[in-house]
Amino acid sequence: MLCGLVYAGHLFLHDPEGGGFLPCPFRTLTGWLCPGCGSQRALHDLMHGRLGEALGHNGLLVMSVPLLGVQWGWSRWMSPERPLHTRNAVVYGWALLCVGFGIGRNLV
Repeated sequence: MLCGLVYAGHLFLHDPEGGGFLPCPFRTLTGWLCPGCGSQRALHDLMHGRLGEALGHNGLLVMSVPLLGVQWGWSRWMSPERPLHTRNAVVYGWALLCVGFGIGRNLV
């Protein structure tokens, strides 16, 4: 948890577009964008209240943040004995969405 807080602080204070962050290994090897490319820049923009820029960097991440919050809340409220994230349909649907986003962003 401490590492996550340190990373979040570093991300808040330093813009990833200026360098100082590790590049995406998938993009380095293939030249293609992975579903996570732009996530650090999108998180930095969200931390500074720039929603439009964050959507431009990684729309999947921006849309995922509130959906994951809803998913977590729903699973806590509706079925605490079997959380929503343990259901295969949610996991497979999420995986298909990520793969589709990764393919789609390279085709456009």
